[in-house]
Amino acid sequence: MAFMAFNHSVNVVGFNKNDVNYCMTCAWAMQVDYDKVVMLLGEQSVTGSKIMPGDIIGVSALSKYQREIALKIGDQHSDEVNKLEGIQYQESEGAIFIMNASRLMKVRVIEILHLKGIESDNLIYGKIVEKMETVFPFLNMCDV
Repeated sequence: MAFMAFNHSVNVVGFNKNDVNYCMTCAWAMQVDYDKVVMLLGEQSVTGSKIMPGDIIGVSALSKYQREIALKIGDQHSDEVNKLEGIQYQESEGAIFIMNASRLMKVRVIEILHLKGIESDNLIYGKIVEKMETVFPFLNMCDV
């Protein structure tokens, strides 16, 4: 396995836009303030390319029992397959949440940054507008 500096949780970013469900697995996400998060979505991500400032998106920090969900959602692009087929989820204001995840966050996208060296990627900066915790432990990158 390649060098991994931290053991981050595995997250699903999901939302519905124009009656299409977009979902992706995101490992590069972190809380940067009490109610703020950042997530780096690669340039190849169809889901990442559809997110705009002002959008409401769901962020589900998966539980350690959801490894197969992480792999399924991370395998193909949202415009190629229905990534949510067979997965329990709910939708609220367009935000998509994976049921039984460790944490569920409804996030309003504040800004999308393109930093030097990763200009083609989308660094999403958002505000958590609603959140829910469960008793399930996090799925970490080392578990995938």
